[in-house]
Amino acid sequence: MQLWLRHDPAMQKGPDMTPRSPETPPEATARWLTKLPVFLVLAAALLGAVLLRDHLSFAALAQNRDALLAFRDAHYVWAALAFMLAYIVIVALSLPGGTVASLTGGFLFGLFPGVVFNVLAAGTGAIAVFLAVRLGFGAAVSDRIATSGGAAARLQASLRENEWSVLFLMRLVPAVPFVLANLVPAFVGVSLRRFAVTTYLGIIPGALVFTSVGSGLGTVFAAGGVPDLGIILTPPVLLPLLGLAALAALPMVLRLARKAS
Repeated sequence: MQLWLRHDPAMQKGPDMTPRSPETPPEATARWLTKLPVFLVLAAALLGAVLLRDHLSFAALAQNRDALLAFRDAHYVWAALAFMLAYIVIVALSLPGGTVASLTGGFLFGLFPGVVFNVLAAGTGAIAVFLAVRLGFGAAVSDRIATSGGAAARLQASLRENEWSVLFLMRLVPAVPFVLANLVPAFVGVSLRRFAVTTYLGIIPGALVFTSVGSGLGTVFAAGGVPDLGIILTPPVLLPLLGLAALAALPMVLRLARKAS
């Protein structure tokens, strides 16, 4: 009898050494369905990098500018909705062309409301990829890190203690890739509310810069040139961004100073 119990699959033990039943087929199916969005994002990112790079480029925007402007003039509302949907898909699937999309928002709709469209679309796409990763693997990875007890767990605890500051810094510092700022929070257990707030607010400064550049593309196209995206690294733009980043980091610095004292 004891030998039979030892090999009975129905009496497998869980992490707490209590007997548990194996997953039923519906449970296993549901578990894999939660991972499906992540696989779709990865597949779309790989295909997009190969197939869409030439179609989501500044050159493609220059070639199609007259058709885009004509459609905007004839169907402004539909053009705005179509643009925002396309931008959401680009960000949510981590496709190439995010910068070009921001420029397009400025080119088609001006600094305002172009910057509003850019912020809403980019922020919504970021939330979509955050949720896809969180539901697929992020929650499990976060729990595993929290229970590991090592350096990763200490880093995670420190990030959670300073979530607002860290999340704003990831959005404000130009050196942090947008995709990375979407993925890291999903793997360390950041709350959706804080991620959403810091994303929509944190991308506003950068969106203002790129939308402003995009609003002047008409002159650039007429001259046959390309936009100067290095403007974000010039002192008039970079210094205010770094100032905002320092302001976002201030609560974290003060908290560390109190602990050290």
